[in-house]
Formats: sequence, structure tokens, C-alpha cells
Amino acid sequence: MAEEFFIQGNEACAKGAITAGCRFFAGYPITPSTEVAESLARELPKVGGSFVQMEDEIGSAGAIIGASWGGAKSMTATSGPGISLMQENIGYAFMSETPIVIVDVQRGSPSTAQPTMAAQGDMMQARWGSHGDYEPIALSPSSVQEFFDFTIKAFNLAEEYRCPVFVMADEVIGHMREKIVVEDDIELVARKRPETTENYLPFENIENGTTPMPAFGDGFNIHVTGLTHDERGYPDTNNPETHDKLVQRICDKVLNNRDKICSVQSKDCEDADVILVSYGGPVRSVVEAVSQARADGKKIGYVKLDTPWPFPEKQVKDLTANAKDIIVVEMNLGQMYYEVDRVCKRDANVHLMGVIGGLLPTPDEILAQIDRIGGN
Repeated sequence: MAEEFFIQGNEACAKGAITAGCRFFAGYPITPSTEVAESLARELPKVGGSFVQMEDEIGSAGAIIGASWGGAKSMTATSGPGISLMQENIGYAFMSETPIVIVDVQRGSPSTAQPTMAAQGDMMQARWGSHGDYEPIALSPSSVQEFFDFTIKAFNLAEEYRCPVFVMADEVIGHMREKIVVEDDIELVARKRPETTENYLPFENIENGTTPMPAFGDGFNIHVTGLTHDERGYPDTNNPETHDKLVQRICDKVLNNRDKICSVQSKDCEDADVILVSYGGPVRSVVEAVSQARADGKKIGYVKLDTPWPFPEKQVKDLTANAKDIIVVEMNLGQMYYEVDRVCKRDANVHLMGVIGGLLPTPDEILAQIDRIGGN
């Protein structure tokens, strides 16, 4: 039987994590994500889980990697400055194929900037923040319900593809309160465990590039390293073929499943002259702006990016195929705009409506932007 709650976005994230099977959280308090940690500090012990407040975000990322290899679904929550500190360990998690969930409730940036205000300045950091070649998965909720749902989805994707997954929220979604519905038949993905130690290779290219993963203590004699390694996990740093095979597989297991991973929502795109592309908090204003524009007889539609990464190229290109103009509405000076422009610039004029300062763009401001480019 479904249950209903009226809760804050950060609390919904914590509830989603526990529902998904998270049993370990390590983090360091940072506005505007702190309520995620506070909720899990209270609730995790009730379900046999563990909460650790670490000395900093570097330690937090290391702790959840260790907990994951100990067999627990694990996560952390932070904001921009914390994500910066985590990047080396995030790269290690990609190279060691460790399933973890990283929640980023974004605030004004750069540096410490606006701790209590909203922004979307970390989107490229999620994609390129750690060094080297890897393909992240990132989800972007636009409501409290989605913060709950997408946290569960993040754990499922982390387990299915054995990699870190980001939930890129923002202060507006983290701190607002809305009703959520928790269904009683939520689909959860369990970790794939190897059945026998015989001939087991922890980094073998099987099952869409995702090898079953044992926990420390299960009796598997394996080596886990951030160095270039062979299928056994043994370092092999001077062999170009080993490195190419390993990194290509880490990337391909996400890219080859892009159709399964990528998700968008859209409305009124079929006949639209102008299409708004957005994600996260600004989507709320975009939806209202499109509704008002349609009521005034203007042919306006929208595309909502549920998964900014991997970027849903095919869906965005198909949905905007008939548009003359595309406006990317985001709370930064241009991050996902460059992805939309890369995919769509040959077919439409791509414009940026980048808002900084900590407040959501209003529907009236979006409608004014449509008028400025000549939308009708």
C-alpha cells in the first residue's frame, strides 16, 4: 500500500537511499545538503546501517568506496566545495569500478560563494571533474518526488553498471517541501555477486562490461587498485593494450547502454517553434512558462533532462528537430548549454538563458527571453 509524506527534498533523498538499500553513509556537513546527513544519521541505525561523520570530504569519498567493497550500498552527500575535494577518490572509484552514489545539492559558486542559495554550477564538474577518460551517470531531480525516485534510481544504476552515480540536485529542490508518494512495489537492483572463486576475474569484460563484484571477506583473493590493471586486478601500467582495453570497457559499459540509461521528459515539442531545454529546479518555471505561452497561442515546448550524463543526444536531437530556436535555461553561465549547442546547432539557433545570483528564473523572465528572440 502506497504511503504519502510531506517532507523536504533532502529528507526525501535520505528516505530514497534507505529504500534503495543504502546501509552506509559517510559525509561532512555542508550547506545546502546537510539535512541528507542529518536524516541518515537518525534513520540508518534503525535499519542496521552505519553513519560516519568524516573529517572532510576527501575522507568521506574514501570511506564510501571502502564500505562498498565491504559489501554495503553506500553514499555521501555534499555541495560544490565538497565535490571538488572528492574528485581524486571519484576517479579511483571509476577505475576500480566501485558502485557508490554521490549526491550534490548545488549552491552558488565558485569557492564558498553562496552557501544558502541555489545554482547549477557543478554540472561539468560531475562530467569532467576527475582526470582521465570515464563516463559518469548523473540524474537531475526537479521535484521532491523526483529527489526520492532518482536517489533510488541512482543506486540501481550504480549496481547495474558498477560505477559511481551522481544525483545533481540544487538548493531549491533540496530545501523545498512537497508531498511524495512511496509505492510498495519499488524495483531494486541487487548487487551481482560471483558464485565461485574458481577462475574468477574481478575485472573481466562480461555482462555488458560489468563483472559480478564480491565483498572483502567473501573468500575471493583479489587486488583492487587505481593503477592500470589486467582482468585479475594486477597492475600492468606500461602496457598500452591493457590500458586501452580497460578504459574503453569502463567507458563503453555506459555508452553502449545509453538508450537504457538516458531519460528525458517533454511536452508540446511536435509543432514548437521554440523549445526550452532545462533540468533541476529551473524546470518548474519552464513548465509554467510553456503553459502560459501555449495559452497565448505561442508554439512553445520544453525538454527536461532527467539524465544530464550521459547526455541524451538522440532524444534531444529528435525532440528539437522541428524547432527554429532552442533556449537552454540553467542556473549558471553556460554548462549544459554547450552540450545542447553541440548536438543541435546545425538545425536550430541555440540560445543560453543563464541565471546566477541564487534565485530561480521566473516564468515571466523566461517568457521575456522568448519574446527577445522572436518566438511566436
